[in-house]
Amino acid sequence: MSALLPWFPWLKVLHILAFTSWMAGNFYLPRLFVYHSQVQPGTPESERFQIMERRLLRAIMTPAMIATLISGGLLASLPGVIDWSAPWWWIKLVTVLLLCGFHGFCARWRREFSHDLRLHPERYYRIANEVPTLLMIVIVIMIVARPFSG
Repeated sequence: MSALLPWFPWLKVLHILAFTSWMAGNFYLPRLFVYHSQVQPGTPESERFQIMERRLLRAIMTPAMIATLISGGLLASLPGVIDWSAPWWWIKLVTVLLLCGFHGFCARWRREFSHDLRLHPERYYRIANEVPTLLMIVIVIMIVARPFSG
């Protein structure tokens, strides 16, 4: 993977841009679910939310997640970038996996709304809306401050 070393700055740029886009979607989609849960199923307003949610997930969030994971994997594969014995790296990796899981939950909730199902109250989505913020805080602290690295 040392052939990628000249591309290191551009991989970082791609990773930061993709992560930023993915997080924007992770902040916005649960908020759309909050608003969607306030309208009656089968109404034009509900259909509008369904379109917005589908487009956000398919056109922005999922491609951004894939780009984040690929660029992050390439960055991690570069020699000397990661101290594999450092706890901060493993905490970040687990947190990213949790964020991927949250993305999966968002996809499931979007499918439920697309079938006019209301399986959770508005408060559920309000609480879920805070999850990506907490995960992002952990990720940024781990990558910037690199605590527990000795």
